[in-house]
Amino acid sequence: MLDLTPKTHINRTGALINPCKTCQPVGALFAALGVHNCMPYSHGSQGCVSYHRTYLSRHFKEPAIACSSSFTEGACVFGGGPNIRQGAKNVFDVYDPDIIAVHTTCLSETIGDDLNTYIEEMDIPDGKLVVHCNTPSYVGSHVTGFANMMAGFIKYLAAKGTTTETVGVFPGFVNPGDIREYKHLVNLMKLKSIMFPDCSNVMDAPMTGEYKMYPDGGTTVEEIRALGSCRKVLALGRLTSEEPAAQLKRKCGVDFDLLPLPIGLADTDAFIMAMANLNGGDVDPLIDEERGRLLDLMLDANPYFYGKKVAVYGDPDTVLGMTRFCLELGMIPKYVLTGTPGETFVKLAKAMFKEYGKEEECKAFAAKDLFDLHQFIKEEPVDLLLGNSHGKQIAKAEGIPLVRAGFPVLDRYGHGSQSMVGYRGAFNLATKIADALMDEYDRHCADEDLELVM
Repeated sequence: MLDLTPKTHINRTGALINPCKTCQPVGALFAALGVHNCMPYSHGSQGCVSYHRTYLSRHFKEPAIACSSSFTEGACVFGGGPNIRQGAKNVFDVYDPDIIAVHTTCLSETIGDDLNTYIEEMDIPDGKLVVHCNTPSYVGSHVTGFANMMAGFIKYLAAKGTTTETVGVFPGFVNPGDIREYKHLVNLMKLKSIMFPDCSNVMDAPMTGEYKMYPDGGTTVEEIRALGSCRKVLALGRLTSEEPAAQLKRKCGVDFDLLPLPIGLADTDAFIMAMANLNGGDVDPLIDEERGRLLDLMLDANPYFYGKKVAVYGDPDTVLGMTRFCLELGMIPKYVLTGTPGETFVKLAKAMFKEYGKEEECKAFAAKDLFDLHQFIKEEPVDLLLGNSHGKQIAKAEGIPLVRAGFPVLDRYGHGSQSMVGYRGAFNLATKIADALMDEYDRHCADEDLELVM
């Protein structure tokens, strides 16, 4: 079917084809799952929450728990207040979470439901909590929904207190494997930290033979409250973590460093130096070793990276990080695309192209879909696709290797537990890219050129 994509670009104003994003509630649900003993709650129809849970479960290969207000025609007309009041009571009675995190949907936003009032009117059991955020699906993306849910938790829970030595770390929209890599680096830098949200040991909980509705991982309510007493927040992912970090600063006066996702060499360096500024400049020798091994791989495989054209697509912060890493490897990120709206993404990407002297060769786009990307590739082909599973049909139609990275990876296993951040994560990503390029070379080279030793 994708062979029918025309080469001539079609200007569309009212339709997306093969979107490069999904809706806000997916991100909000994911953020809520990163809080310990939290039940995400979708204020809308059952169909909405079924889709959101399925989308996350297909990526993580783990159950994504959530409840719903179960709107019917009556709620659409008269409002969903009775639904959420009864629904929250049922959730506390049956599932006994510490906290319910409510997010809105298209339907509840369109009819104008007042969540603040509904929560005030709830009969919430002692010691239990309900928070909310607004996540209309017809604006933004899952990335903005993630940020909005984080800001909602901070709005309700973060409390200003005596400043401690603790550092807050906002990880961005990343996988459990990335969270583990953050913790590894933070521990080596000898910093006391609060990771918020923390999806490790939740969306990749170990198999023990015993089912736990609320796995052992996740940021606790007490830790979210303690964010207001942190001496500094490291907000990773400029387009994901800025709003929650700004919310915390407005409420509690906690300053923050806004950093790119630490993907690749330079952006990981920035993360390490930000931590070094907080611990007196001490960098563990093991971090230097990890950096050196990454550099060694980059140099060893440079003949296979250099000059290769790549199309990078997916979530904005992830795409910006992967794009810089491609430039560090000597590749040409010909097309850099995200489905999330916002001109900030384009400005950051263009500044990066200029920094590496590639402003004439590379193009960046926000609020685009994969139909656009396919048309761009038909106009001028690339050597590699770097992004999520939704690009596989383009790769198949055009005969281009695809390296799966980011969110979602629906058709492969284990990606949620793999890291892409830090020096070790960059090593993993560079290995995947090199393997894909070399596999493609092996598929098409003459028998006499098929070397067993590269």
